Amino acid sequence: MESRVLTRRRFLRYTLAGASTVALPWLLAACGGDDDDDDDQDTGGDPTEEPADEPTAAPTDEPTEEPTEAADEPTEEPTEEPTEEPTEEPTEPPVAGGSLIVYSGRSEELVGPIIERFREETGIDVQVQYAGTAELAATLLEEGSNTPADLYFAQDAGALGAIAREGMFATLPPEILERVEPRFRSPDDLWVGLSGRARVVVYNREALSEEDMPESILGFTDSQWDGRLGWAPTNASFQSFVTALRVLEGEDAARDWLTGIQANNPVEFSGNSPIVQAAIDGEIDAGFVNNYYLYRFEEEAGGEVEATNFWYTNGDPGALVNVAGAGIIEGAENSAGAEELLAFMLSEEGQTYFAEETFEYPLASDVEADPRLVPLSEIQTPDIDLSDLDDLEGTLQLLTEVGLL
Repeated sequence: MESRVLTRRRFLRYTLAGASTVALPWLLAACGGDDDDDDDQDTGGDPTEEPADEPTAAPTDEPTEEPTEAADEPTEEPTEEPTEEPTEEPTEPPVAGGSLIVYSGRSEELVGPIIERFREETGIDVQVQYAGTAELAATLLEEGSNTPADLYFAQDAGALGAIAREGMFATLPPEILERVEPRFRSPDDLWVGLSGRARVVVYNREALSEEDMPESILGFTDSQWDGRLGWAPTNASFQSFVTALRVLEGEDAARDWLTGIQANNPVEFSGNSPIVQAAIDGEIDAGFVNNYYLYRFEEEAGGEVEATNFWYTNGDPGALVNVAGAGIIEGAENSAGAEELLAFMLSEEGQTYFAEETFEYPLASDVEADPRLVPLSEIQTPDIDLSDLDDLEGTLQLLTEVGLL
């Protein structure tokens, strides 16, 4: 499968060149925060690494100022452009059925196999550009109507909401939208969820039972949880949850929850996987994660581990179910192929893939989730438009304000 990976240096050049000033702060701040792969990239550290790369070259050549610029720009940038675009496009002419260009914020490891199945079954030449969800959103905003992308596949509804608000998505046909219940798709018919990920509390079975869980996730601010919790403030999925909390309960309530958890001296981790590992090992009693990480550990262990997921199902903010989804770019050259890919992803074959391979929720109603998951029909998710999770910038400001970033 043809794959064009967007490098981090090229992303910075794109965004700094003038992507939408409305959405750019959100996207720059989110750089590095996607949950795919092993999820444990975070939004707190990555952005500082790249700027350090550029300035260090200049001081080393201080006596000669002119080579300073030449050393930075020509040596790396121009060599990338000519070799990436011209060589990859013509080498493999599109097969019958036409080419389809996908910008995928979901990792190749997770979604590459199902995209390859689609390519084999339809004969459509799918060219995928893999990068972080936020990075590709920034690229789309910079490219605007000149983007070659036909479809944007994001691992977070907030990113889809950001692109939709910029008017870059076409309206999806009813036959695609109606496969997914309204709470997991755009209220304006501009994007559709393809798989779901629930927020859960993972806990050590020797330390706790389901009866020990507070009635609301807000109850973890009680002093009885002092020294017992784990969280990942720099992780994208955690920040999406905090964004939802801000939308649902208001800024003050979100601040109170964050400071309340802080007062309980939680152990800070870089992402979901180390939280789950710590719960298994008994280093923490409970932690805030996405549902599917525990099952990856169980797959590796070949059976149950010493931790269990707890779901909120009562409409609580802790019952948030976010989605990975996609939208078709307005004016896409291959909108028909993009529609066909969405239909395939929502087919029994595509949805079974997400259920069995990634342990996420299939969102098409006729496919069952892994039996270890609480059925979506039993989860009363909070009353929220997932598109409203696009205000990550406000969440990052809040996390900075309370000293977590």
